[in-house]
Amino acid sequence: MFEMGADFGDSWQVDNKEKKEERSAIEIKPPEKHRLHFAKERRRGKVVTIVKPFYLERKALQSLLKRLKKMLGTGGTIKADTLEFQGDVPQRLRETLEAMHYRFR
Repeated sequence: MFEMGADFGDSWQVDNKEKKEERSAIEIKPPEKHRLHFAKERRRGKVVTIVKPFYLERKALQSLLKRLKKMLGTGGTIKADTLEFQGDVPQRLRETLEAMHYRFR
């Protein structure tokens, strides 16, 4: 029987408590040097528009996401170097990003 606060010694480890390292060296690029591409996925019957890869610092990526969500009127999130938006919005998203000088493949 295990008791709270029991000492299990050095042989016991908890693997799920360690955080995964994000990219250690983030290569920051200006918008003109980005080569973005789109993907669409269906999740639980709904469409998600994905645009990646962004080469920005985390704070800059968060502010870009906030600005895009407000302009598009949709929800979204950040996953690593990827932005995910709720709904089928690739055309409006492309026009908005091109106005910000981002480039596409």
